Amino acid sequence: MTKHELAAALGRSLAAAGQRVTVAESCTGGGVASALTAIPGSSAWFDLSVVTYSNEAKQRLLGVPETVLQAHGAVSLPVAAAMAEGARKLAGADWAMSVTGIAGPGGGTAEKPVGTVCFGLAHAAGTEVARCHFDGDRDAVREQAVLWVLRFLLSCLSGQEPAAAR
Repeated sequence: MTKHELAAALGRSLAAAGQRVTVAESCTGGGVASALTAIPGSSAWFDLSVVTYSNEAKQRLLGVPETVLQAHGAVSLPVAAAMAEGARKLAGADWAMSVTGIAGPGGGTAEKPVGTVCFGLAHAAGTEVARCHFDGDRDAVREQAVLWVLRFLLSCLSGQEPAAAR
């Protein structure tokens, strides 16, 4: 499915369930929110998005603890979880997705190379996290991360086992 098709399917699922989603983004810089708001009628199931590119913004807007950022770094599963939980609380949404990663071309390390992206999904039953590695240049990494977020949430809404859990 294309990004537009995924976002439309996600919107239909959310609308049918009477639920809302919010997004906390870092490396995608609003790409997930852009995909979702491209769908007519998205205001019925999408309320807000927060782009927290700096660590300070993650702390101030989403309540990510400074200790978690210092211990694990911004691109980590604990930070992705805290971002999603903070976004869900901020928006009062049923679902909150987060994405934080290293899109490049710089910033990578041996432990966290360029293309490393961490995701969080906060919902009533708890918080799930996943870590992926995407290939390509900055634009390719960002686009793959957006697609991954849309697919992941859609799989959760449709009751399928998320790809990250397989």
